[in-house]
Amino acid sequence: MIKKYLLLFSTVSIGLAGCAQVENAPAEEAVETPPMEETGENAVEEETPEELFEQVQNNAPTQERLDALVDIAMHYYWHGGDLNVAEEEFFQGITLHGDYDIVEESFRQATIIDPLDTDLKRSLAAAQILQNDLPEALNTLEEIQNIDEENFEATLLHAVYSRVSGDDEAFEEGFNRLAEMDEERADDYQALMDSIEEIKDTEFNTEAPDTLPEENHTFITLGYALSDEGEMEETLIERLNVTLEAAEAYPNSHLIVTGGVPKAGNTEAELMVEWLIDNGIDEERISRDPLATDTVENALFSMDIVQNEGFEDITLITSASHMRRALVTFNEANRLLLEMADEATQREFTNIVYMDYDSEEEAYEITTEEDMSTHRDALRTSGIWQFPGRQR
Repeated sequence: MIKKYLLLFSTVSIGLAGCAQVENAPAEEAVETPPMEETGENAVEEETPEELFEQVQNNAPTQERLDALVDIAMHYYWHGGDLNVAEEEFFQGITLHGDYDIVEESFRQATIIDPLDTDLKRSLAAAQILQNDLPEALNTLEEIQNIDEENFEATLLHAVYSRVSGDDEAFEEGFNRLAEMDEERADDYQALMDSIEEIKDTEFNTEAPDTLPEENHTFITLGYALSDEGEMEETLIERLNVTLEAAEAYPNSHLIVTGGVPKAGNTEAELMVEWLIDNGIDEERISRDPLATDTVENALFSMDIVQNEGFEDITLITSASHMRRALVTFNEANRLLLEMADEATQREFTNIVYMDYDSEEEAYEITTEEDMSTHRDALRTSGIWQFPGRQR
């Protein structure tokens, strides 16, 4: 629940740049949207946008104003809202095109109030990345580096997104600076970058390979957002069809289904389990993760099950448009878990995809948007939060 503020920020006339229009994501997983609150008797009562903006007065202490701006940003990140209300009550003179505009402008105003708070600037850069505005995000990250030359996270983010934008020279310069700050940590992130490049060359399997192990093996099927009515969409059903064929081909393999965004009282994982049982799969073969809200949590929560159950080999099942990012996040989650457990287990990841492209040629073309979201989720999985202290 967003805090009740008695005061905060009037109609602010400090110079605000016009917002960039949100680009459409090529696929649902490309830029993941946070889950909305469940409706019905289990719903958590949230303040309306009107109530939030009524709290905004400019005679409050600085920290209260900053906290409220961040709360407004997170409210719109998670729940959305009425853009007309936002324009009329708070962002007068600015044309808003989507909820992420409000997230960006809230953090922008916060950085104007406190221009030396590098976490606020990192949050602003994250909002700009969500809107596919890499040039602005890179400028914001450079501002952090100008404030704090030893800021490892900002230097890392700038280097990574420089590479995504095609600036290999800035990427190399950034990693040289990272090595000077913390050589061991820089080497870990260089290994992560190398892993992303290797996974880009992954060949997709549209059916279960003949070479999968017969023991200590599990399939992991990733969920896909349910409809507002709480029903599975075609994409998720197609992923389950792939899962069913694979499970029948390997009757000794386990199955993990992951997806926890609630819609009309249902989660992806629960409906996936029901579908698999209705189609002849023994419930004892299935583990479920009904909590994950995005690909990063799919990886972290599923790999925790893998670790506890002792599975050695994993086959991921998702859409082709999602598979490269899934492989990156699952490999990084696996590395983190093994490192924390001080284990040297070598797990092998394979894949089976639901081919959601018109052609195989198109499936192997990596767009800038996909590359950006893959790098973003790799960093998030490694522990670099999008919005420091607020949202991974």
